[in-house]
Amino acid sequence: MKRIYFDNCSYNRPFDDQSQIVIRLESDAKLHIQELVKNRKLELAWSFVLDYENSFNPFADKRERIQAWRSLATHYCSFSIQMMEKAKSLMQLGLRQADASHIACAVLSQAGYFITTDKKILNKSIPEIQVVNPLTFIERRFYAN
Repeated sequence: MKRIYFDNCSYNRPFDDQSQIVIRLESDAKLHIQELVKNRKLELAWSFVLDYENSFNPFADKRERIQAWRSLATHYCSFSIQMMEKAKSLMQLGLRQADASHIACAVLSQAGYFITTDKKILNKSIPEIQVVNPLTFIERRFYAN
């Protein structure tokens, strides 16, 4: 079974202004992927980085809806020296600390996919994991042969 990791911007995508077609399509794709998690067709990885970032969401309803996904995660990445070292190596690629920490957690959770809507991350090549936006994930999942 494929294991995925959403970063915080992906969890927040459905709450963004849906008037732009790309945002609406990414939101629909992200919600579809969440249904696959609910139906146990995909495994979800979660991390202390998601807990931390989400705790700063100023909207309690959004914060709680995002946090609820933690209970569906089959893997949890805690802070560790190994995670910190991996994040440091990823920062050498020009990633910000928070983004590098998310990706390090995804890699250490053995996720096959890191799903994000952040263009700065999507432009990076990470050998250990496929970095994709929600639309690309759906495309690869259903149309790859």
